[in-house]
Amino acid sequence: MPERSQFTLSDGVRLRVDTSGPADAPVTVVFLHGWCLDRRTWHYQRAALRGTGTRVISYDARGHGRSGSMDLRSATLGRLGADLAEVLAAYAPQGPVVLAGHSLGGMTIMEYADSHPADFAARVAGLLFVSTTAEGATHTCYGLPSQLTPVLRMAEQTGAGVLARLGDWRPHRVIKPALQPVVRWLLFGDDYEPADLASTMSAFNRASMRAIGGFRASVGAQQRLDTLAALGNIPAAALVGDRDRLTPPACAESIADALPGTELTVYPGAGHMLMLERPHEVTAALRTVLQKAVRQQRQGYSQAA
Repeated sequence: MPERSQFTLSDGVRLRVDTSGPADAPVTVVFLHGWCLDRRTWHYQRAALRGTGTRVISYDARGHGRSGSMDLRSATLGRLGADLAEVLAAYAPQGPVVLAGHSLGGMTIMEYADSHPADFAARVAGLLFVSTTAEGATHTCYGLPSQLTPVLRMAEQTGAGVLARLGDWRPHRVIKPALQPVVRWLLFGDDYEPADLASTMSAFNRASMRAIGGFRASVGAQQRLDTLAALGNIPAAALVGDRDRLTPPACAESIADALPGTELTVYPGAGHMLMLERPHEVTAALRTVLQKAVRQQRQGYSQAA
């Protein structure tokens, strides 16, 4: 079982953090979850790494899951990037790390790379981007005809502004039966396990209205292709489902084009929740990145010696 702890960030927000594996492991994997979700969305991959000698860190982002509430002004990707830097300093202060980010988690990694370039270069040995984007809402059409996108985007932005001002209210359990078909259509592809949809709904139920609405402006505006292009030849993979209605294949393709050496994989029939829909394939991609990262680190040590 992972060791669970509460970590207080520099601005006073408390994060729920799970850790497992030896502190002196040759590599640490950090899992970052998506918007309105929590650390449990990576449970298949976390389980697969048990007993492998890998240190694993996962945490609920501010305003999500079991983490504490936040000020609306801190509901930005920049702040999430700073949070990641603080978590690494506290829980993995030494050794190479592989960062695995889904959706908002992938965008958080890009913010960390942009705002902490020296630390990123010194620490990060591999990247796994799952159903994420470096271009905000540029490619998001919600799976509907592109002519409707401007109208839907305006409605979403207006609704997000209203939700953000409802604070820490979490009324979702009352309306869960009505929300579930929408979440299923928006986040999942052709095939899914009912238990995975249930766990996704559970995570959604834990996100505060401030988190659901507050991050929308920052997420929609992010542009980090130049940041990725500056990272150099780091082992990386970009995964996406061809039924992803939030971050369609064009998002992963632009990441792979910007970041040299990125292995791009598009999964037929899969939606936005790839870690749950294609757990074995995502785990295999993670293992490949880990192997490349460890190999590259060893080569670096040999050359230095």
